[in-house]
Amino acid sequence: MVDSKAAPERRGRALMGVVAASALAYPLVVCAVQLLFAQLLTVDVGAVVLWLAVGLACSVALVAAVRWGAARRVRSPWLLLGLLPPLLFELWLVWPRLAS
Repeated sequence: MVDSKAAPERRGRALMGVVAASALAYPLVVCAVQLLFAQLLTVDVGAVVLWLAVGLACSVALVAAVRWGAARRVRSPWLLLGLLPPLLFELWLVWPRLAS
């Protein structure tokens, strides 16, 4: 027999995961805009590193919230592997300032 309490609990958890993930969308946009200013307008290496770290943390938290809402395992090697290309691109952009 199917537990009638399990379906509403799953639905509630999924909705909480979506709400938590959507709450992280605005901080990601702020990080992207701040990175744009730090890289192109003022060229501040410290700010680039700071906003990149904050953006990385928000990205991981967003994916973790979605996976938690879906009742899946949060730690995923694919998540960390997927963050590598943007991280390498940002490092490529900042490398001339770091090398000088």
